[in-house]
Amino acid sequence: MATSSTHGRRTVAVIGGGAVGVATASFLLQDGHDVVLIERFGIGEGASFGNAGVFAPSSVVPMSMPGTLAKVPGYLLDPLGPLSIRWRYLPTLAPWLVRFVRAGTQAGVRAQARALTPLLHDSYGAWLPLVRNAGGDDLIRRDGFLAVYRSQADFDGDALGFQLRRDNGIAFEVLREDELWQFEPSVSHDYTIGVLFPQAGNTVNPNRLVRTVAEQFQRDGGRLVRAQARGFAREGVTLKGVETDAGLIPADAAVVAAGAHSRTLAAGLGDDIPLDTERGYHVLVADPETLPRRPILDASAKFVSTPMETGLRMAGTVEFAGLDAPPNWTRADHLLTLGRRLFPGLAPAYPESRVSRWMGFRPSMPDSLPVIGRAGATPHVVYAFGHGHVGLASAARTGMAVADLIAGRPAPFDLAPFAPTRF
Repeated sequence: MATSSTHGRRTVAVIGGGAVGVATASFLLQDGHDVVLIERFGIGEGASFGNAGVFAPSSVVPMSMPGTLAKVPGYLLDPLGPLSIRWRYLPTLAPWLVRFVRAGTQAGVRAQARALTPLLHDSYGAWLPLVRNAGGDDLIRRDGFLAVYRSQADFDGDALGFQLRRDNGIAFEVLREDELWQFEPSVSHDYTIGVLFPQAGNTVNPNRLVRTVAEQFQRDGGRLVRAQARGFAREGVTLKGVETDAGLIPADAAVVAAGAHSRTLAAGLGDDIPLDTERGYHVLVADPETLPRRPILDASAKFVSTPMETGLRMAGTVEFAGLDAPPNWTRADHLLTLGRRLFPGLAPAYPESRVSRWMGFRPSMPDSLPVIGRAGATPHVVYAFGHGHVGLASAARTGMAVADLIAGRPAPFDLAPFAPTRF
């Protein structure tokens, strides 16, 4: 493959204006390429709009763990539970679920955590140069990430997850009762155990973060095209450009970073990637009566509360229903119910003017590992999608790795676990 380092400047098209696409386009531009960013809707308007905004190296624990399957019936029966499946979508989802369950072996999760560790390493620091270059220092903080548990049994149930973190050098500190409540006064005393991950950071507005970096990308000479990518123009293995609803965009190389919409583009290049979508929800309370000092994971109820510049955001849940079913806003309202349990200082009711709800699509792989690597049909198309719950946290390091692939340099970490051919 021709590289910029040996064959000069290239035109690279990046498909997808979320965190991964914008970070990747920015690093490619810094590498000296002509970069065009193709986005169908708006910058940062997909999963990057409504996530919990956490840069957490501790998120190396895969979603499918030993014993997960046994918990699923309880999750589905609990109206406040973290998992929902639209039953009419089950036949479509079944092959993905089979792979998901198979991924959750002892050996599997240890390998997946090892692979995720360098991808998530110092995710705050990885974003820092892009954010500072864009003048967005006010958008990010490094106050740590706190997981809280209602009981010793819940805490003990996550023992393997903490072992995976220890094995991969993730620092954490356990806080109990008074120590926890003094450290984070907003938390209910019903939560008796906290685990602090001091290396983590967060953004106070993930949408504004991605837009701010994208605006700097354009000021630095990158191009933004509002279009829907539909496929690729090729002559043999040579890429000629990206076909869009606005016509052909000429390019020497391309990156597919279209999140939940990436599977069809990969299929057009002959790669059958088992990508599905976990629909996530958030509810945001403006001017809340109480606000935590840092993002908090309610590890018992599986949602994250983050102090945002616009209020208190409670984000999480997993709903399998595909890309076309309408939102179930009850899922967002459940998050507010759970939030009141975590933060007793919140009011018992709010006018609609102070509450906003959102639903988005996490692009999820059954083994919790994104797809980062070259397409089968041409080495000039690189995949960078399927980041699931860690898209924001891993976007910058993904962008660095893709820039190295495009330039023909060795990647900064082992990309073999993320290969498109692994299934």
